[in-house]
Amino acid sequence: MSLIEEYEEGEYERAPNKRLKTMDVEEGEDSDTASAGLLGDEEDATGTPGENRARWSTTKYESGRKDNGEDAHRIAPSPVVHVRGLCESVVEGDLVEALEKFGNICYVMMMPFKRQALVEFEAMESADQCVTCGVNEAVYIAGQQAFFNYSTSKRITRPTNADDPSSGNKVLLLSIQNPLYPITTDVLYTVCNPIGNVLRIVIFKRNGIQAMVEFETVKNAQKAKSALNGADIYAGCCTLKIEYARPTRLNVLRNDNDSWDYTKPFLVRRERGKGRQRQAILGEHPSSYSDNGYGSHCPLLPLPSNNRYKRSSPHDAQEVVAYPLPQTSSYMGHASSSSVAMVSGLHPAKMNCTRIFNLFCLYGNIEKVKFMKSVPGTALVEMGDEYAVDRAITHLNSIKVFSKRLNVCVSKQHAVIPSQVFELEDGSSSYKDFAMTRNNRFSSVGQASKNIIQPPAAVLHFYNVPPCITEDELQRLCTEHDVPGFIKFKVFDAKPSSKTISGLFEFDNKTHAVEVLTVLNHHQIRIPNGSNPYTLKLCFSTSSHL
Repeated sequence: MSLIEEYEEGEYERAPNKRLKTMDVEEGEDSDTASAGLLGDEEDATGTPGENRARWSTTKYESGRKDNGEDAHRIAPSPVVHVRGLCESVVEGDLVEALEKFGNICYVMMMPFKRQALVEFEAMESADQCVTCGVNEAVYIAGQQAFFNYSTSKRITRPTNADDPSSGNKVLLLSIQNPLYPITTDVLYTVCNPIGNVLRIVIFKRNGIQAMVEFETVKNAQKAKSALNGADIYAGCCTLKIEYARPTRLNVLRNDNDSWDYTKPFLVRRERGKGRQRQAILGEHPSSYSDNGYGSHCPLLPLPSNNRYKRSSPHDAQEVVAYPLPQTSSYMGHASSSSVAMVSGLHPAKMNCTRIFNLFCLYGNIEKVKFMKSVPGTALVEMGDEYAVDRAITHLNSIKVFSKRLNVCVSKQHAVIPSQVFELEDGSSSYKDFAMTRNNRFSSVGQASKNIIQPPAAVLHFYNVPPCITEDELQRLCTEHDVPGFIKFKVFDAKPSSKTISGLFEFDNKTHAVEVLTVLNHHQIRIPNGSNPYTLKLCFSTSSHL
């Protein structure tokens, strides 16, 4: 068993799957019950009238009041406080720095994409002071006013299931959310080592991209968690969600892009049949080298101003962490990743190669798609590179399509070979080559830069539609292809000279939008007396509703 498989299949890998569900709460759910219910036993959010209750600490959250003046969102006091209205750049250390004046903090759970967090205090009195203070005066976190209420959970569930609320571990589990750029051991070492000595790193990509980072001491790991939990490695993406891992030590078998033991710098896997090769002192190329010379300066992430997050020695680290620029695959050297994704849980009658292309092309070029005859409902998707596979796994794993939940993971195959071609239930071929199709959206740098990588959403953006088409005709198109119709429709203002129009469809839920995109993306729309058909193009919108 390989090193990566060891960490993916080990007992302590089961916990990250549960923790990732924290981010599965729909954007439309605005109550603390939604997030807290994933962290512990859900409690009654209404309680009894005689108990002492808390209300949100601003009129912004008082729209739910009843006519008789009582608060419709009364929640029983709890040592866990739900914090909302955080700025995008906030990290765990900012929360601790702003709220520790109320009492000792046991644990912090960041929810960066919702701009929320859960903070567990050691004593109930500390939580009371925090919520009460938020009612009477503005409390600022990282320069922005935040809002507080009691959580419906009495305790934040620790990944390590430790009974001691203050317990830690020198190994951290990093979940990288929205990973638009490659994440390697070099990137994570550059991020973490300025805060404390990093001994070992292991990256695995079974459910999204996660990594374990082992520090020299528990104190260093605590500093790194405080300084980096909730931070973006690159601007607006590659967001870190950090928790304590289960193992207390990492076992690294080789040094490469996915694992590294910094206590054994010469632990490099030697390929069979090859003798010792000439070694360069600094490798093949500098990390930021491009065809035009050295690239622009690396993006910078300032650490919190409080010096407790930095190493104690003034010679160890600077106050700013410089991250390496995203690297192209030609400079990555040996990598254990694959550009082939394996997709299981496909509906046998409604999914085919073209529909898989329609869905997966949003996250990278598609080269080939092949259904596996030996494993019904499973297909291999060869994409442009391993980073496209990472994006597809991050955004498409566990989504529902035609009442079946997809499982998307990295395949052990490094290419799709057109063998054992057979006929699918809908009469189409089990294999199709998309390498030359014009519908691939990442064929050039300019074309790729126009794509906004978005997770599945209930709103679809459509474009390249003939101006003469009507809303009724688009609804009829959905009906003819047996997919759900949209509930709202919006057309963007177009230039007088424009030959096409674009706009938005809103559906009842995310699943309906995914099914419509899977079926109708790249559908050919023909108009009377028209020479060439229009290719309807769909993608997930950044809008949550119309």
